[in-house]
Amino acid sequence: MTSPTAHNGPPASSLRVAHVMAGAVSGGAELFFERLSVAQAQAGLSVLPVIRRDEARATRMTAGNLPPVQLGFGGLTDFNTRPQLRRHLTAFKPRVTVAWMNRAARLTPVGDWILAGRLGGFYNLSYYKSCDHLIGNTHGLVTWMKEQGWPADRVHYLPNFADDLTNVPATRPAGLPDNVPFFLALGRLHTNKAFDVLIRAMRHLPHIHGVICGEGPERQALEDLARKEGVADRLLMPGWATQPGGLIRASSVLVCPSRHEPLGNVVIEGFSAARPVVAAASQGPSELIRHGENGLLAPVEDDRALAEQIARAMEDKILAERVALAGREDYDNIFSTGPVLSAWSDFLSTAEKA
Repeated sequence: MTSPTAHNGPPASSLRVAHVMAGAVSGGAELFFERLSVAQAQAGLSVLPVIRRDEARATRMTAGNLPPVQLGFGGLTDFNTRPQLRRHLTAFKPRVTVAWMNRAARLTPVGDWILAGRLGGFYNLSYYKSCDHLIGNTHGLVTWMKEQGWPADRVHYLPNFADDLTNVPATRPAGLPDNVPFFLALGRLHTNKAFDVLIRAMRHLPHIHGVICGEGPERQALEDLARKEGVADRLLMPGWATQPGGLIRASSVLVCPSRHEPLGNVVIEGFSAARPVVAAASQGPSELIRHGENGLLAPVEDDRALAEQIARAMEDKILAERVALAGREDYDNIFSTGPVLSAWSDFLSTAEKA
C-alpha cells in the first residue's frame, strides 16, 4: 500500500495518531475504527489504538499487526480509565488523538495532543466540549455541526472507506436454493434498520428470495412478521456475517431499507462489489446515492415503493449494470482506501489546537 502524502505538515511516516474506541461489540463505526487504524499503520503512520475490553476485537487487530491497549471504559463510577488512558497517551505522544463517539469523548483527557471527536451520527455535542476539532463521515453531519455553532475551520468531512471486494469470491449463503437470485441486507436487527419494511416489501415480490444477515433485539419480531406476511419460506436470516464480501458479491441486489441511517456503510460496500444498491432515502443513503445514476432510492417506510425499486434492479439487467458501474466509480474516486487515507493524513498533518 502506498503511504498517503500529507500537505503543509509533517510527512505521513512521522505522524503519530491515537484512536480511542469505547463502543459496542459490533457496529459500523466500530468496524471502521478497526479498518482505519490498521490501514493507517500499514501506510506508515505510528498508531496507538485504545479499545474497550473486547478480546474478539483485540484478536482481529493483533492479526493486523496492531495490538490495541484495552481499558475498562465503564460508566460514571469508572475512576480508572481516564488516568490509565492519560498515561498511555502521554507515553505515546500522538500529534492527534481521535475520540470515537460519546463515551470515548467523555473519558479522553486533554493533553499536549490535539483532540478530535469523530461522530458517525447526530450525537449530543456536550460530550465533545473538550475537543479541538470534530470529524463527520457525511456532509450532512458536517453541516449540522456547523449549525450547532462549531466554527467551520474546526469541522471536517472525512468519509469512510470500504474494502475492495473486486476479487472476493462470491459465496452463496447456506440454505438458499441453488441458482436462485436473491437480494441481501446487512445490519443489526434493530428498528432503525427497518427490516420490517423490507419483509413487508417481499409481499410485492412473490418470486424473489431475500437474505437478511445480522443479529439484534428485533429477531423474534422479524421472524414473526415474516410468517405473518407469508414470506418466511423465501427469507433467510442466518445471523451475523463477519466477512460479508462474498455474500455481497453473490447477491443480485444489495438493499439498505433503514428508516434512520446517518451514513450507510453497506451502501459503500455495495459500490465496492459493483452490485446495484437499493436504499430507503434516509440521511446517509440519500447523500451517497444519486437516484437512477449510481443506485436506486425509495421513500422511507414505503414497502411498496421499496419493492418496486428492488424489482427494477432485479429485472432490468441494463439498469442494474449501469448503476453498479457508476457506484464502483464512486468507490474508486471517493470511498476506496487511498483517497480516504490521504484525506485523513492531510487532517492529521495540518490540524491545530483550538
